[in-house]
Amino acid sequence: MSKGFTLLELIIVIGILAVLAAVSVLVLNPAQLFAQARDTTRIQDLAQVSSAVGLYLSTVNSPTLQGGAGFTCGTNWGTSRSGGSPTKHVAASGATAHSFVFAVDGTGWVAVPLNASTGGSPLATLPRDPTNDDTYNYQYSCNNTNKTFEVDAKMESTRYSNGGSDDKESRDGGNDANEYEIGTDLTL
Repeated sequence: MSKGFTLLELIIVIGILAVLAAVSVLVLNPAQLFAQARDTTRIQDLAQVSSAVGLYLSTVNSPTLQGGAGFTCGTNWGTSRSGGSPTKHVAASGATAHSFVFAVDGTGWVAVPLNASTGGSPLATLPRDPTNDDTYNYQYSCNNTNKTFEVDAKMESTRYSNGGSDDKESRDGGNDANEYEIGTDLTL
């Protein structure tokens, strides 16, 4: 008697494996998993920037939130985007976009001289959004008189976006339900 599989048995096994593969791809949705990973990076990056600016404000005698390169709080939005059409904030407010430099000396997209903090800047460079295009980028605004600031990012996964199961955009206390906002004044 010959040992082995019949053609029918092989077809059935291949069919079962194909169904399992299709179900796992549909259930796991790798594109959403990658988007969630990028959103997690965005949340962590903005928390680091917010902490760094908070440290700067608490350790510098005469802090400024509009460090250099022609940036003026209330007139400009700093952005990490690498060019292209204006960002949402810039287009909506009529303000101009600040450079997409990643320096911590006040000339970066966060116009705060973080390197003037006691002990130096807690960040080696300002973070860059994982996608960093016209839709997904980091943005900074401030009120230099009140010494308040806001940093924003748009979430791309359905989990963290407005209406998602872990909605970060509309539940952050800010005035824009379609962007994740963190800082000391979420109405900028």
